[in-house]
Amino acid sequence: MESGTAMDLRVEISYKQILRIALPISASLFVPQINFITNNIFLGAVGERELGAAGITGVFYLIFAVMGFGLNNGLQALIARRAGENRIGEIGKIFAQGLGIALILAGIGILIVYTVAPLILKNVIHSEEIYNLSVKFLKIRIWGLPFLYVYQMRNALLVGTNQSKLLIAGTVAETFSNIFFDYTFIFGHWGFPRLGFNGAAVASILAEFMGMFVVFLVIHRKGLHKSFMLYKHFTFDWKTSRLILVQSAPLIMQYLISLGSWEFFYILIEHHGERALAISNTMRNIFGFFGVFTWSFAATSNTMVSNVIGQGMQNRVVELIGMIVRLSMGLAMVVCILLNLFPRLFLSIYGQGEEFIVEAIPVLRIVSSALILMSFAVVWLNAITGSGNTRIGLLIEVITIVLYCIYVYFVLEHLKLPITWGWMSEWLYWISTFTLAYFYIQSGRWKHKVI
Repeated sequence: MESGTAMDLRVEISYKQILRIALPISASLFVPQINFITNNIFLGAVGERELGAAGITGVFYLIFAVMGFGLNNGLQALIARRAGENRIGEIGKIFAQGLGIALILAGIGILIVYTVAPLILKNVIHSEEIYNLSVKFLKIRIWGLPFLYVYQMRNALLVGTNQSKLLIAGTVAETFSNIFFDYTFIFGHWGFPRLGFNGAAVASILAEFMGMFVVFLVIHRKGLHKSFMLYKHFTFDWKTSRLILVQSAPLIMQYLISLGSWEFFYILIEHHGERALAISNTMRNIFGFFGVFTWSFAATSNTMVSNVIGQGMQNRVVELIGMIVRLSMGLAMVVCILLNLFPRLFLSIYGQGEEFIVEAIPVLRIVSSALILMSFAVVWLNAITGSGNTRIGLLIEVITIVLYCIYVYFVLEHLKLPITWGWMSEWLYWISTFTLAYFYIQSGRWKHKVI
């Protein structure tokens, strides 16, 4: 790649451009979902108790993972804005400062898991066995956080500069590493120690390291470290760091609140028994796995809206969002149809037997329809992130989460209705999110925001 000053990273508004950015992102987003599902398929062979515990530990770890995701999205919007403004020299500075912030957050996350997490889980998990499994697992799993955060920061760089196709190499490396290490560490094959449930934690750490390492190699092979001067700005820069934190802090809080509410949901589900917890864990797998298409379009909405605003084309933002929504909804509808036509096929991979499948099918139908609602709601929400108004995104999240938590507590804990009713909370959440995000974007109040 030539010198940064000769580059033009401005995007065009077209379906081709949208797909060129979104499809590689969807491939990269499959990584955590494939890893999570792979872990659960192997753990399903160990036992239903382990499969249920994986639901709690998986969501708990995601609470920390989304801190990096929030930072990633804020960084991505800033990098995309500089790309749209054709200020290439600023990109390396933003990336380097973001990387430093990410490593500090990783250290905080590790400290919390070793000090606070056991106290929280002790007070909310009824089963002593699931509590012990969860705490031991998390104290191993959390050491993958620094690798995950660095990986996410490199994703922000590549997506924000329209290089999303380069994400695929790291995706492939992490996926195959996770499958290999799951098989060897959980069951003790090929001379590896048999670690059982904790083997999934070790496998995930090694896989995250491999994903980070391969993306690092790709960036160097393509010469992006020179084009963007990635390693010339590691001296602390308060002005740039403050800008990153101002943009990312509301996003971090937004995702923390969202995942915290999901952990709250899982805790209420655990009160309904191990079977209910195991079914809900498989729903999270399916929701996450098939939702990657939607999240890839959401990330595309973030970066393209920011880039287009950087070009001074605020008047075409709503048009762009509409184009992204049409593609996102189209894929979500295909997924919904497939899940409802072949529910047994998707549920049988967990190896839990006929009773499990029969109880899970009604929940699967609820989740599949929620995927359609999410497909357009999350695109509009991420357009707000791209506009730079991350505080508005946080406000929307707070409002919708309050409604969500009231609903799930009333239905699952107070009325003690079946978990199918609890999963209907996804309908409430995404309809509320879309309504608030849509009216904010249509109001035009974001047009004069400068980042």
